[in-house]
Amino acid sequence: MAVFKDVITTRDQFREIMGDASELVTRKTLSALDKHCGTFINKAPFVLISSVDANGNADISPKGDPQGFVKIIDDKTLAIPDRLGNKRADTIENILQNPKIGLIFLIPGKTETLRVSGTAQIVRDTALRNSMAMQGKSPDFAIVVSVEEAFFHCSKCMIRSKLWEAEHWPDLAGLPRLAETMVDAGKLDLSESQMHEIVLNDERERLY
Repeated sequence: MAVFKDVITTRDQFREIMGDASELVTRKTLSALDKHCGTFINKAPFVLISSVDANGNADISPKGDPQGFVKIIDDKTLAIPDRLGNKRADTIENILQNPKIGLIFLIPGKTETLRVSGTAQIVRDTALRNSMAMQGKSPDFAIVVSVEEAFFHCSKCMIRSKLWEAEHWPDLAGLPRLAETMVDAGKLDLSESQMHEIVLNDERERLY
């Protein structure tokens, strides 16, 4: 493990260098979703979910579907369908231990993002699950978020990364396929090509 000499350990040390946020920034925080949040969420096809277990172990999970897949129940409540996955269910496992949750919504081509935080519960109400059905299949679970805070995040990270500018996307040559990473990490008794076929079949047959 790397060791560093100049490490910030207190808020006072940090703020002495950083300074304080302006009122323009602090006043943008909402305690409920407004019309702008609603418009953004209804257009977003992708959200990142952060969760933490009882021991403080953090996880971030991506969720994606056609735009508007996250259902706005009211200005304090969101519902996210839990589609078929690999059954690790890290987000749900964490929520059952610690309900605190954070979300970042992204829209391709839009440089701002929307951040939402609050508490979550795992819901199986039939009407709610059926309202989020895709291809005739309802999710087994819905992650229902009680909103405590929401605000829009500026474009700087998108501008720096050029995330939505295809001409600046990195060359993918040399990157491993998921199958290769799984075989190597798990020391599996499968070839990379065998594992890749399993991955492809999962993507074809188990989206919903």
